[in-house]
Amino acid sequence: MKTAMRLSLGKTPLLAAALGLLAVLGSAVQPASAEERAKDLFGAKKLPAATAAQSIGFYSKGCFAGGVAIPLDGPTWQVMRPSRNRRWGHPAMIAVVEKLSRDAAADGWPGLLIGDISQPRGGPMLTGHASHQIGLDADIWLTPMPRRPLSMAQRESMSATLMVDEKTHLVKDALWTPAHTKLLKRAASYGQVERILVNPGIKKKLCDTVKGDRFWLRKVRPFWGHDYHFHMRIGCQPGSPGCKAQEATPDDDGCGKPLAWWFTQEPWRPNKNPDAPKARDLMTMANLPSECRAVLDAPGPSSADAATYHGGGVPVAASAPEPEAPSLPATPAAAGLPSTMNAFTATPEIGVPLPRPRPRPPGN
Repeated sequence: MKTAMRLSLGKTPLLAAALGLLAVLGSAVQPASAEERAKDLFGAKKLPAATAAQSIGFYSKGCFAGGVAIPLDGPTWQVMRPSRNRRWGHPAMIAVVEKLSRDAAADGWPGLLIGDISQPRGGPMLTGHASHQIGLDADIWLTPMPRRPLSMAQRESMSATLMVDEKTHLVKDALWTPAHTKLLKRAASYGQVERILVNPGIKKKLCDTVKGDRFWLRKVRPFWGHDYHFHMRIGCQPGSPGCKAQEATPDDDGCGKPLAWWFTQEPWRPNKNPDAPKARDLMTMANLPSECRAVLDAPGPSSADAATYHGGGVPVAASAPEPEAPSLPATPAAAGLPSTMNAFTATPEIGVPLPRPRPRPPGN
């Protein structure tokens, strides 16, 4: 008995040491789910990276540097939901939004109510969008700007007008006007704009009513949601070799069979796993391009005002980086990409999310 007890006690220090070693190894090899989420890191940044403007990665998996903000108020626009701090974008994106506001006003639209563009450094958002990560996406409300300036409280609480009947998936005819069509056509007229995402009902309304020149309709693509706003996307910009282009749109007006699919039961079947986490809730920095770490760590401008776009010129924060701001190296795979990369470049593997039939439940 004494011998057995002696052996047992003798093993105790060895067992403790082994358990300690396992604990150390366990902490060194943590699962990806234990890493800090990229959306929390990017969502915490209040100002952009004060470097040259550069979009990195894909629209739904990337980040951007050298971002600028559109002012909260302009002669032909007002920014909605300002507390989200999502009025930032690549300078080219902000310039397009501002131009659209001016051109649309000249066309008779009262002014733009601007929704989400991007977070200051892009990346996955804390809530909402899967895209808007590289500063090249912007949401524009289909509600005309009121003639009076909205207070900050009103901008946070005012509801947009839903243009589509949720049961029929068709536009509410009492709400749709020729001015809405003219606004979308104006946005599609810009060469930099490659896609405009709208609710399928809105696409159908355009297909049914647009006469004459219909070539611009190829840029207007149906997608879930987008019943109170449209989503305007521009292509990869010069100086962004790591930006991955989206798939080119077809050359036809998009009013045929692909649109008809949206008016079957298939796109609207209930999600079989509605509680599954979204991609943004799982992404860590390891899932994003490696350059996004440099974007995250780069110094910012002195203030939001220093990085606010005022039309025609680029803010100091974007055009003249602080001396200590690190450069953002291009990945070897992206080094050979042309600086003028656009939607007509070969599609990268990541692709753009396209509507596909959802799996049918068993027995159907």
